[in-house]
Amino acid sequence: MAGKGPPSWMRAESLLRGACAAMAAAGALLLGLSTETKTVLFVQKKAVPKDVQALWVLIVAAAAAAGYHVVQLASRCLYSHRFPGGGCRRLRRGLACVSFLLDKGCAYMVFATTAAALQACVVGLTGVEALQWSKLCNIYTSFCVQGAAGMLCSLLAAAGMAVLSVFSARDLFRRPCSSAAGQCAQI
Repeated sequence: MAGKGPPSWMRAESLLRGACAAMAAAGALLLGLSTETKTVLFVQKKAVPKDVQALWVLIVAAAAAAGYHVVQLASRCLYSHRFPGGGCRRLRRGLACVSFLLDKGCAYMVFATTAAALQACVVGLTGVEALQWSKLCNIYTSFCVQGAAGMLCSLLAAAGMAVLSVFSARDLFRRPCSSAAGQCAQI
């Protein structure tokens, strides 16, 4: 009975993939739903994520990453149940190659967009005296707090995705190289 389930590294990868999907979705939702309206000099001003282009790009990237990881979880479950012995060697190698490349790309994309959003939001937090940009987080406090929580979730998701790319690399490079599937290892 002990050897019938999936290996522990597969369970760990599935749990980490689920956690990354949840953190990326939480980051996208926290950022996407954060708004705050304030009256400044008798004028109603509303802060929304589209005001900062980097936040909007992070929302789209985090949502796409969350969707990708949910699809990966579902496809791995379906594939492992359909082909309990692993299926064709070429197909396994090709899927491992595609998974590795997509996992790395996803991690890079989320990390890069989170770094860009953090950089843009630091300007809102500290202001820029030379350009006469005021500190917006003094005015829109709850918007900034919710945005910081969303960016923290996205940063944690990006770190988890980097670890997932290690799992994907292990899955790719532990398989013997066949002549038809050897091109992926050279990428």
